Formats: sequence, C-alpha cells, structure tokens
Amino acid sequence: MPASTLEHTARPRRSRTRSRSVNSRPALTLSTLKPHQYDLRPACASLICPDCKTWVPITGIQAKRPKLVPHDTGRAGKDTAARCRGSNRLVTVNVTVKKWQEHLEDGHAETTHRRKTTVLRKPKVAPAPAVSQIAAQKQAPADDEPGDGRPLWLLREMKWASTESAVRDADTRRAQLPAGDAPLGAPPVPLKTLHPERRAS
Repeated sequence: MPASTLEHTARPRRSRTRSRSVNSRPALTLSTLKPHQYDLRPACASLICPDCKTWVPITGIQAKRPKLVPHDTGRAGKDTAARCRGSNRLVTVNVTVKKWQEHLEDGHAETTHRRKTTVLRKPKVAPAPAVSQIAAQKQAPADDEPGDGRPLWLLREMKWASTESAVRDADTRRAQLPAGDAPLGAPPVPLKTLHPERRAS
C-alpha cells in the first residue's frame, strides 16, 4: 500500500511536552473559567480547551509560562489528525489551589441540595354555568313531561290554558266574604275613617 494513501490519526495527548513554540492567541485566564472547567491538582493539571471542548493537560503549571500541550481535535487513534487551534496556548494561572477547591466545593454543595421539582398539574374543572343557564336547567321540562321538541314557552301556555278556568274559579271563591256572624268577642271593624281630635289644653 503506498504511503500517500495512509491516513494519519490523532496522536495520544501527552501530559508534558518540550515544545518551545507558543500560540499567538491571547492567554487563557483561569479566573474567567468556571471551577469545574479546570483542574489545578499538580498530578493532573488540565482544563477544557475552549476550541475542541476536551480536557487538555497544562504543561509547566508551576513554571513561569504554563501552556496547553499540543493536541488534535479528534479521538486518539480513531479520528483524523487535525491539530487544534488551542495547542501551545499560554495559560494565566491567577487562582490558587485552595481557592479553586473552595469554589468547587461550594458549587457541589449547591447542586447536591437541588431537587427535581415535581410539577403538580391542576385538575381541569368545568367552568361554572351562567345564571341564565342555571335558570334554563331549572325550567326545563321534567322527564315525565312531553319533550317533543316544542319550545318551553309553548308548553307553559298549553299547561296554563288547561288549568286557567279552575284557577279563576278558586280566586273568585276566595274573594267572597264567608257567610255567618262575626267571631264572638271581636270588636266591630270600623267602616268609617277615624280622625282623632286634639284635646284643648
């Protein structure tokens, strides 16, 4: 197989490198990153590269000019070798290890106390009927009444017509005075309007 057809794959990222080249881009300042985006422990000093979003070792963390090691954007041994723009970029370490650990612990304490809030759905309640609808329900004909599709006012007119004569007779009899004498011991009812006169002083 010709050597020209071979595809170069991404190389493993070394934790230390002796490259003297320096990226011309501005240095990364640790104070601008979140505590979980970098690690200041001497054994594994690293941070998340802003360009390829992967963890990259920091070389010379205790030296004067710490920087990111040269690294590829793909996975080592699997993806195509493509050098990341963040390789050899200087890192400004302006956060102490103690301060970084405190920020990390504070953030962890805040997130551990967070609980997933359960959303309680309110049951859907049917809207209350209007006053006119309530009146219509009360005035609707009962089950034993004919419901042949005729309007309610017509059914009422028909019912009133069937009982009108009996109601009129009852009203007439109620208006008549009862026969017989007045109740015993009751004072007579005055038939004239009384106008009392004032006593002369």
